[in-house]
Amino acid sequence: MSDVSIVGAGAWGIALAIQAARAGANVLLWARDPLRAGDLAAQRESIRLPGVRLVQQVTVTDDLSRVRGVVLLAVPMQHQRAILTRLPPGTAPLVICAKGFETGTHLLPLEVVQSLHPGAEAAVLTGPNFAHEVAAGLPAAAVVSATQAALREQVIGALSTPTFRLYGNDDPIGAQVGGAAKNVIAIAAGAVIGAGLGENARAALITRGLAELARLAVALGGRRETVMGLSGLGDLLLTCTGPASRNYSLGAALGRGELLADVLAARSAVTEGVATAPALVARAVGVDLPICTAVAALLEGRTTLRQAITDLLARPLRDE
Repeated sequence: MSDVSIVGAGAWGIALAIQAARAGANVLLWARDPLRAGDLAAQRESIRLPGVRLVQQVTVTDDLSRVRGVVLLAVPMQHQRAILTRLPPGTAPLVICAKGFETGTHLLPLEVVQSLHPGAEAAVLTGPNFAHEVAAGLPAAAVVSATQAALREQVIGALSTPTFRLYGNDDPIGAQVGGAAKNVIAIAAGAVIGAGLGENARAALITRGLAELARLAVALGGRRETVMGLSGLGDLLLTCTGPASRNYSLGAALGRGELLADVLAARSAVTEGVATAPALVARAVGVDLPICTAVAALLEGRTTLRQAITDLLARPLRDE
């Protein structure tokens, strides 16, 4: 029986803890707040996933020194660095479950890991997954991406079940770019629907967004074919069409004319695309990313939704 530690007790962390227990692992779930950890240990459920109960194989703690075995880092991208600095030296293997680019440094998740834990064994878990569905045991698939085959096999063995199918991938750059960029494209897709521009417009935007995702992945050293898999196209489709997507729903609110500050103030969960969009565009100097660039400008208040749409539609005609 393998040991799996989940660092982060948000919705995704809880879902992964349940999935790891379902796969037969001894599971440790770390929560940052001691009061929250105590309440979660006693009540065995969280407001982050209403109606979902933690099984007894999951031990809840607020002591980060207790992590063991395969360590899944399930904290938002912009909090990843702070948690990594607190992990005991030699903690490995690490599986990053965050998606995005870090603000300020513009680094991808695994690049942040290597900057703080040089040489650490690290992989990324990514794909089209809503936490509440994984927690409920509904069929899903995801990707474990790492350059080392043995690491991929170890993580897949620790988490996979008949209803949670994991695929290996040896292109972590492409896999990370897919997870980051799809959140930005999803904000645009939501804005299209919120503004009443129709399904045709959303389909066109998703398709052209996929082209942007591919260009960015290749520019950063990834492979185009990775973008056509679960970590790219699969995740993009879910996030741009699923009403449970925080990025899509934020975009829809902006499309209806709501203010960004008001939308964010009403949320307790992080909407990763908001911080990722400007960091992604800053990292992608010289890469043609009209949709991502428009979203970053919109979120930073440098353009309006109407103007962003006008600018995108006025781009020169060319072959696909």
